[in-house]
Amino acid sequence: MAINRHEMERLIPSLRRFARGLTGDAQAADDLVQDALWRALRKERQFRGDNLAAWLFAILANGARAEVRSRRRQPTVGPLIDTADGGTDPASRIGILSALASLEAEHREVLLLTAVEGFTYRETAEIVGVPIGTIMSRLARARDELARRLDGAPIVPVRRVK
Repeated sequence: MAINRHEMERLIPSLRRFARGLTGDAQAADDLVQDALWRALRKERQFRGDNLAAWLFAILANGARAEVRSRRRQPTVGPLIDTADGGTDPASRIGILSALASLEAEHREVLLLTAVEGFTYRETAEIVGVPIGTIMSRLARARDELARRLDGAPIVPVRRVK
């Protein structure tokens, strides 16, 4: 099945935002997105189904995990610039970003996919390559840890599985 190039192009901002959340570095994120898009185009014949976004996010997530393994150290996550609302209170935004950066990579990945990118639990499980129960537990741990680091501030609930 051929990949819809226009759909792929439309997904680039979301892919970049996700990659920036994983890496914390704009340049590394752009490299990760470029590599994911290159791999997708190169392996276009392997695309099965109608969910191009999930397929591309899975390629990007796998590339990010491979990069972390190759460096054999936890990546440092810096500030995220591309946020959904642009951030209204700078102090609050800095606190949230700092708390997000302190999460374990697997918890941060699941939180970014569900809360920021809007994927369902099922889609996130497909992207990450783990059972849906693992997604749910990682997300619960991520939310609990964020709440703890933000001194009990309320965490915006994420989408439920449909």
